[in-house]
Amino acid sequence: MLHAPPLGALLRRYSAGTALTCEPVDEGLLNRGYRLRTTRGRYFLKHHFDPDTADPASIARQHRATARLADLGVPVAPPLPGHDGRTVAVVGGHAYALHPWIDGRHRHGAQLTPGQCGRLGALLGVVHASLEQVMRAAHGELLPPVRGGHVPRGLGVDTPPGSDAPTGDHAPPAGGPRRGRRRDPDRAPGYAPEGRGAPSERPVRAAATAPAGPATAAERTPPVAAAVPAASPDPADTFVLIEDLLARVRRHRPADSFDELARHRLLERRTLLERHADRRPPHSGPVGWVHGDFHPFNLLYRGDAPAAIVDWDRLGVQPRAEEAVRAAAIFFVRPDGTLDLPKAREYARAYRRAAGATPSELGAAVHRVWWERLNDFWMLRWHYERGDTRADSQFPAASALAVWWTREYDAVCGAFAA
Repeated sequence: MLHAPPLGALLRRYSAGTALTCEPVDEGLLNRGYRLRTTRGRYFLKHHFDPDTADPASIARQHRATARLADLGVPVAPPLPGHDGRTVAVVGGHAYALHPWIDGRHRHGAQLTPGQCGRLGALLGVVHASLEQVMRAAHGELLPPVRGGHVPRGLGVDTPPGSDAPTGDHAPPAGGPRRGRRRDPDRAPGYAPEGRGAPSERPVRAAATAPAGPATAAERTPPVAAAVPAASPDPADTFVLIEDLLARVRRHRPADSFDELARHRLLERRTLLERHADRRPPHSGPVGWVHGDFHPFNLLYRGDAPAAIVDWDRLGVQPRAEEAVRAAAIFFVRPDGTLDLPKAREYARAYRRAAGATPSELGAAVHRVWWERLNDFWMLRWHYERGDTRADSQFPAASALAVWWTREYDAVCGAFAA
């Protein structure tokens, strides 16, 4: 049942007037949003509901980061401050943030021209380079400086992408998937879009010029543990998970078409993992500050231009190039589970130029994300372990992508690293 926000207590903290209407925008997969109309205008009220992302100090850090990004000209949407200057309101143990409401649209890769795909890649590159700048300013020199990149004035994404000069080793990881020995994208982290299933219009949280509130100890203490390169998924663990999911599929009654597809993809994935178990990457790549959940439902367009990157709940220190590859796998996946490689190529070239990333970094990230997707079954786990079917519509294309990616491994590496 949807939690009703305490509007009276919340609005008393802001200069936002008295509530007239409050309607849920969509429940989302992480948090909850409301279209709020008051005597002073329209707003987007965000309820930070998910326990993993609802810590008020972490939310405040995200708000300060977006305020600094806005100062650099990155299209973000910092929330409005309350009377006390703070942007997080905790009422009844729940954390909320209030944003101005601005109409905007989500756009998938199929709706973008090649030039716009390049600008999308440049935008993410600018985000990564800008985050390094603003988070170092907040936390000190905790991560190596960005190599080669700089933060352009404004967005720096209006120039159509061209071929970038060589910046390092151009070869993707050697070998690619091998065939012979036997032994989904289901999900890269952050694939579940918070706004999935929303109508074509969704709120853009417009930037506010007011300060986001005083810095806290939580902001001055970065997630250092997250900077440690993570181990890649162990196929032995995945085989155990596959057997468990197959058993759950068999027990599900009445059996339906989703069960049939799930069983097919689980058996198929098991075979692929047996064949390619020796291709497990040793660890993650170079880390940096990232959005953490960059996909079409967290980017709003006004016309042909990006208006705001929203939902920074997963802001943290992770491999930057892997976020770039994961995002492309979501933006440019087709309904049949293939990637639009020409558009991905435009995107990747512009990303490398804006972020200062080398072709070899992107090639290695392609390998790690491919492996990650071979081992990940979050959509099936939600369906069979939680009884949560909200991601079911994503499963056919996502699970087909892992298979296609394995078959076209060299072509995918070439699109990102050539």
